[in-house]
Amino acid sequence: MKIIMISLDTLRADRLGCYGYGKPTSPHIDRIASEGVLMERAYASDIPTEVAHSAIFSGNIGLTTGLVSHGSELTHLPKSFDWLPTKLKAAGFVTGAVDNLYNLKEWFARGYRHYINSSGKKRWIDGRTVNDLAIPWIRGHKDEDFFLFLHYWDAHTPYLPPEPYTDLFYGEGRDPFGPSNPSMNRAYSHPAYPFFKHHHYNLLGPVTDAEYVNALYDAEIRYLDDLLRELDEVLEHEGIREETLLILFGDHGESLTEHDIFWDHCGLYEQTVHVPVIMRWPGRIPEARRVPGFVQHADLMPTVLEAIAEETPIGIDLTSLTLSGKLDGRSLWPAIRGDSAGTMDEVYLSECAWQAARAIRTEQYKLIRYYDAGPFRRPSAELYDLRQDPEETVNLADRLPELAAELEERINTFVGQKLKGRPDPMMVQIQQAQLPFRRRIEMILGAVGLSWESWMADPQRERYDVLEGARRK
Repeated sequence: MKIIMISLDTLRADRLGCYGYGKPTSPHIDRIASEGVLMERAYASDIPTEVAHSAIFSGNIGLTTGLVSHGSELTHLPKSFDWLPTKLKAAGFVTGAVDNLYNLKEWFARGYRHYINSSGKKRWIDGRTVNDLAIPWIRGHKDEDFFLFLHYWDAHTPYLPPEPYTDLFYGEGRDPFGPSNPSMNRAYSHPAYPFFKHHHYNLLGPVTDAEYVNALYDAEIRYLDDLLRELDEVLEHEGIREETLLILFGDHGESLTEHDIFWDHCGLYEQTVHVPVIMRWPGRIPEARRVPGFVQHADLMPTVLEAIAEETPIGIDLTSLTLSGKLDGRSLWPAIRGDSAGTMDEVYLSECAWQAARAIRTEQYKLIRYYDAGPFRRPSAELYDLRQDPEETVNLADRLPELAAELEERINTFVGQKLKGRPDPMMVQIQQAQLPFRRRIEMILGAVGLSWESWMADPQRERYDVLEGARRK
């Protein structure tokens, strides 16, 4: 048996054809979905990258592990928590990864016999590098039972797709640098601008058309899709496609100017927390199956454990893991077989990087409660009727105060049940160390003599470019 889990970093669900997108971003991913099962409403309970992947490999959400923030120096994952690669290595699988999450936290290398760090000299990682490292590994281990984790960053900023892919989504005759287009003005005057100037905008040039940046995101997805097609062809050529459980997932999505968020993955809105999850296992998973109910990242670990427990007698007691409180996730197999709609009736969401917030997402409503808005202007609570307002544009919190209070109480009850008297890691982060991404901006501003308070008080954000230019001279 082979298992390949693929993280498609920063890939939002609604930008794929199999999730309803009209542009040709994902022909091969769509094909994989048609050959297996697609989770229509999969959610990242914790965002962004660090905490999302921690939930995936531990089977537990952040309130259980204590991991709620990204880039925090306060966090640590004790080895007492189960970890998927470690379990699989103990079960006799050869475990490998092409990934660079180890650069963030040491626990991401746990359990691997072969950890191939994909980092290079540049900040970003091209999926070409991932394939060039992964394909020889697959060929070298094709006769063994293996688990391989691959991490593709192509849909993450900076968006730098090969030029032919851009042409597919940004037509000829359009000028992304035209002086009369004001659509980038809001992005360039946003409080988070210093961070993205260095890590994104400087690499694109003086773009004036926001639609060009959105087109680059689509182009990156199409480039990624072709890399996945190449990888799939290797499985076919080596004769291991039929025995391979293939799992594709997004760790979080991306906001593409929605909600005052410019090409980034903060905010507990659907653009960021609704992620693709697609599985294919020929002969074991029905083709073209779609699971309509709520599922979450933490469900992937027990799903993999159940798959191998049924495939080979490896001694994993799945029942004791999932029913004793050790895992928050639940196996997706009942939903895959059609015995249930999903794994939960409602989803609880959390972020603590650019801003600190929690949310509850029910069939009809979403309530977002902010504890620290960071560089954003947010009310204390946002309430949306997702049936009537799927884009989350009309905040009903003041119009429906009783419903907002009820949903917030459900969040508080859920948090209390998970913490069981332990300190709230989100409040600890805010009170002891601030938001990690605020600290990043403070460091950049400090280099040019600005403070966070003065920056936030300047609506034009003009002094930063002036001072930064003077510093470079």
